[in-house]
Amino acid sequence: MSAFDLVFAVFGLLLGLAIAEVLGGFARVLKLKRAAKPVRIGWLTPLLGLFVMLDLTSFWGTAYVMRDQMDASYLTLVIVLAIVGVYHLIASLIFPDEPEQWPDFDDWYDRQNRLVIGGLLGINVATMIGQGVLDAIHPLPQAPAGPAGDIGFLFYAGGALSLFALLIALLFVHNRRWNVAMLVALNLILLSASILEDYI
Repeated sequence: MSAFDLVFAVFGLLLGLAIAEVLGGFARVLKLKRAAKPVRIGWLTPLLGLFVMLDLTSFWGTAYVMRDQMDASYLTLVIVLAIVGVYHLIASLIFPDEPEQWPDFDDWYDRQNRLVIGGLLGINVATMIGQGVLDAIHPLPQAPAGPAGDIGFLFYAGGALSLFALLIALLFVHNRRWNVAMLVALNLILLSASILEDYI
């Protein structure tokens, strides 16, 4: 068993639970469609839930890429526990536990979005710092240089900068329409990165 297998045998479960938390929220929303009491769901909460699921999947992929650089030390386990624990916490905040008590989900979003967005921003910054530290301690073999590598780097750097800029903007912009637009952009960035990753 490799060090990566040991780390993810423990924390893969927590990542799965975080994804299940978001999916459970979507399930509760779908059940509300048949409820007697009308509830306005809107776009904000579902878009935030989708983004968290895509970001969780991206983290899982990033961890897999770093698998040969990870050791199974206690420090590694604590760092991964902290990151995955924050993911699980923010996943539990996206949808209300008792959705029928919230006639407008946009009001729930207004109450919770800064905690969720701040947590996502912190996780992504921590992940990038962790990647940098692991690259410095245990560098991976370099891919051959060339136009495809340059384009891939520019795509990755541009996507990361856009992602961070939008997350920071979401912390400060209170207009719901702008929040919808930024959440759509964030989801498109992660989706396009996942689709184009194998082609660049």
